[in-house]
Amino acid sequence: MSITIIQTDAVLIGCGIMSATLGVMLKELDPKLKIHIVERLDEIAGESSDAWNNAGTGHAALCELNYTPENADGSINISKALKVDEEFEMSKQFWAWLARQKRIQPANFIHSIPHMSFVAGPSDVEFLRKRHAAMNAHPLFHGMEFTTDRKQIGEWAPLLMKDRTDTEAYAATRSMLGTDVNFGELTRMLFKDLDTLTDTDIHLSHDVRDLERMDNGQWRVEVRDLKSGEKKEYHARFVFIGAGGGALPLLEKSDIPEAEGYGGFPVSGQWLRCLDPKIIQQHHAKVYGKAKSGSPPMSVPHLDTRTIGTEQALLFGPFAGFSTKFLKHGSWLDLPSSLEWDNIMPMVQAGWKNMDLTKYLIEQVSLTPEERLEELKEFMPTAVLKDWELAIAGQRVQVIKKDPKEGGVLEFGTELVSAADGSLAALLGASPGASTAVSIMLKLVLKCFPERAAEWQDGLKSMVPSHGRILADEAALIKEVRTRSHTALGLVLPT
Repeated sequence: MSITIIQTDAVLIGCGIMSATLGVMLKELDPKLKIHIVERLDEIAGESSDAWNNAGTGHAALCELNYTPENADGSINISKALKVDEEFEMSKQFWAWLARQKRIQPANFIHSIPHMSFVAGPSDVEFLRKRHAAMNAHPLFHGMEFTTDRKQIGEWAPLLMKDRTDTEAYAATRSMLGTDVNFGELTRMLFKDLDTLTDTDIHLSHDVRDLERMDNGQWRVEVRDLKSGEKKEYHARFVFIGAGGGALPLLEKSDIPEAEGYGGFPVSGQWLRCLDPKIIQQHHAKVYGKAKSGSPPMSVPHLDTRTIGTEQALLFGPFAGFSTKFLKHGSWLDLPSSLEWDNIMPMVQAGWKNMDLTKYLIEQVSLTPEERLEELKEFMPTAVLKDWELAIAGQRVQVIKKDPKEGGVLEFGTELVSAADGSLAALLGASPGASTAVSIMLKLVLKCFPERAAEWQDGLKSMVPSHGRILADEAALIKEVRTRSHTALGLVLPT
């Protein structure tokens, strides 16, 4: 069978939120760019971007306690929370820009919902009190409420306190700036928008088989159409690997020096999903607790209201599982086939230093339905097993990378890996992921197209008005961009 050769400016691999965001940005900055986007599945947003597969929260550090660790002296470090919140504000600015042009419909993917933190016991109550004081003092988080009053907590989230008979001390914070985001629906809208633009082609059921740099500096991307069997070669000046858990194997195929030493450890997710509409209607908040001592950041429990389509859903978790697949629709050989001489030792060293993660996964895999219910009852005392079912979420692949001092290091965030000449970039990792897609893609554009950075500044600022400034340092700018974003997106704007 002959091979069809297609010359293009850019190939984006994966039809998730990252490729969607980058595609829209690039076409806005240069409408003449020829872009081809390829996806192995026969649907858009079928993996980590799907509403049932991802965290579903507009991660803004309003309620996620793992973003605000306690220092040795007892003070609270909010530096990561500031970074995460600012990145989410950039996403909202980008979406608001699109909404004002009627290119996306905000009501279909984003809704205001309170973000709460909920803890028990004197030490954690004191931690939350200090956290609230530190965060509420900053303009990004101002307006966050704190209470230790059980009745008040019950008014904010009735299921937390209903029929609770213990005498434990509890505390909660609430921010009305919180959002619920359906990244799957957003991704589909962005691709629908891209599909209307000239020189932009989206190819589903297309599997990338190989990736190779040619002598002229361009990339040869070998693709097979899974329906027709046709083989294609895209010759592109730029390639983005935004394939979620599938990004690591493709990055390894590129053979760029910058990819050496990277490995990945897959972790599957599970949720308890409420089946009773009457219970679902009693809860309207995203309530995050505190991970148990020794547990990894991914284990932060939360009772989570979501809007998926026109229906409200209620989830509790996450519970972790283990699979050697890098994608929900991946292969059992993904993990073993990702092992190479340059990443074996970092992976072994990272595994040895993270035995708590191994222990946690073993415990999670062996949980019985009754044990999962007991964890839920710490949040919701009235929970009964018949009202909940176990649902499988998406796969996440935690980054393992080589470190000169520590050998192998396990990362729980996202990692942008790019060739020195900017001709190829890949995104690895997980949380906070989708919520910070705009910030990550802005960094990618500047890193991979430095020769056009000056030319594109006005375009970047039109999409993200705070671009080039540190939002956390400018209270007036925070108020200005948040007012514009929330108005365009139809979100609550607390006074």
